[in-house]
Amino acid sequence: MKPKEDATNWIVKNQDRLTEISDKIWTYAEVGLQEYKSSSLLAETLEKESFKLQRVVAGMPTAFVASWGKGKPVIGVLGEFDALPSLSQKPIPTKEPVVSGAPGHGCGHNIHGTSGVAGAIGIAKAMEANDINGTVKFFGCPAEETLVGKVFMVRDGIFKDVDVVLSHHPGPMNSAVLTSYNAMNSVKFHFYGKAAHAGGSPDQGRGASDAVELMNVGVNYMREHIIQEARVHYVIEDGGHEPNVIPAYARSWYYVRAPERPQVESIYNWILRIADGADLMAGTAHTVEFLTGCYNTLPNRRLCELIVKNMREIGTPTYASEELAFAQEMGKSISPEEKRASLRRSKRPDWQKLLDVTLDTSVADPWGEGESSGGSTDVGDVSWQTPTVEFQTTSCVLGAPGHSWQRTAASGMSIGHKSLIFAANTIAWTGLDLITKPSVLKAIREEFEERIACTIYVSPLPPDLKPPLHQLPTSSTQKK
Repeated sequence: MKPKEDATNWIVKNQDRLTEISDKIWTYAEVGLQEYKSSSLLAETLEKESFKLQRVVAGMPTAFVASWGKGKPVIGVLGEFDALPSLSQKPIPTKEPVVSGAPGHGCGHNIHGTSGVAGAIGIAKAMEANDINGTVKFFGCPAEETLVGKVFMVRDGIFKDVDVVLSHHPGPMNSAVLTSYNAMNSVKFHFYGKAAHAGGSPDQGRGASDAVELMNVGVNYMREHIIQEARVHYVIEDGGHEPNVIPAYARSWYYVRAPERPQVESIYNWILRIADGADLMAGTAHTVEFLTGCYNTLPNRRLCELIVKNMREIGTPTYASEELAFAQEMGKSISPEEKRASLRRSKRPDWQKLLDVTLDTSVADPWGEGESSGGSTDVGDVSWQTPTVEFQTTSCVLGAPGHSWQRTAASGMSIGHKSLIFAANTIAWTGLDLITKPSVLKAIREEFEERIACTIYVSPLPPDLKPPLHQLPTSSTQKK
């Protein structure tokens, strides 16, 4: 236990500093690929603790890798730090933005990046104090919300020498699940027509917005005939400017998701043909801007079980009366029906027992083998390179939806802080187990090899595709 105690001692000694870093990133609330202040703060923190920095990774100014130590094994730790558009919220239990329409950390990535940094430093401090050989690498990963950062990093070989990867994500439970996340494509459709006076000479115009609408109608009819687990979402980013001008240009942005990569490709190819059909009907032309794609996540039972074991040995946080009151007040914003639906959707065994629980202080056994979540994450592509886990620690009330004001609020106050410190210890303890117990690491890697045996990973990105640094505007009021 000596190395683990050393790691925890450093984390506890520095917890005020760590929560201050998290709160600064929460305040910065920078959207994907624009996280300059957040990325720099985390990188500088690691550099002060003797980590060697590699900046501007895989063509992304806010991506970086920080390394400490030498030799094998190499333990990777992920950190995310991008916020979401239009989710600004004060750290209070009722809905009230800091700045209306501004970004906010509705997915808790201020905690994600900081817990990863704390865990990585904790591992390094324990290795140094106990003369343990090995390497710990922290990967500063931008733009998870738009599934960009890690996919480009994987394509460029950034994870090729890593033996195992640990990642933490704040959430409503303390868990390490075997549930996969969906594979996905992100793509924009640019339609081109012909401008004309909508009242005086409509026969001379060809409406690009007509093509966007016709394409959307076609996709909505397609939904009946794709697998139930698939998800297709879109927004119209540009549909014209005033009714009296037939739009010469219009643009839509689509996400296409399904449990496995080949299913995404099949649905995506169908959507491409629907776009062609919209041109035939509207008399327009279009171009396709492929932004990114990702794989489904590959679970690892042995790694999940190791995480759960360490979480139970560390012990979950206890909450002060003020924190419990905060949670109870926030819980009022979620109807019993919404909470029931959220818990049922998790498919956690005995989820009914949590219906009257506001803050979950238990640690669940791993569950969800063979199941798939509706969302996606670029952690999936990392999981096809090396054994990977993304565990959760309680940072919000049960039933709070992802990407919500409730999660922004809790991520900026002490409930989120306790989630961060608990996760940092879990990362540090698990990383030290993997470094000091070769048989444990060997078993985890053997399971990984078994799971990838029948599938060859091929990057969903074209070799010459550049990161979409322009995909989200800098305007604080712009919606995703």
